[in-house]
Amino acid sequence: MNFFWYDWAGYIGVVLVLLAFLLLQAHKLRGNGLVYQLMNVFGAIGVILSLSFGEGPINWPAFLMQLAWITIGVYGIVHSTQLRREARPDSAP
Repeated sequence: MNFFWYDWAGYIGVVLVLLAFLLLQAHKLRGNGLVYQLMNVFGAIGVILSLSFGEGPINWPAFLMQLAWITIGVYGIVHSTQLRREARPDSAP
């Protein structure tokens, strides 16, 4: 069996998503934390690459789920960044 770059991207993506969930359940990461969100986004990107470049027809339900995963993760990153920015005290007099 030959492994191509997109196969590795998919496997690494799956590991990232599952590891993020494990660390969340073990209370090692926060659900609104940047590391958790980035692990999910990059994991989903890896799976999308695997789905897009792999042999055979694309699995559309899995592809759409990964797109949703990325969208939700990016939303979480943007929302958390805005909340941190609003909570920061202004340094200007």
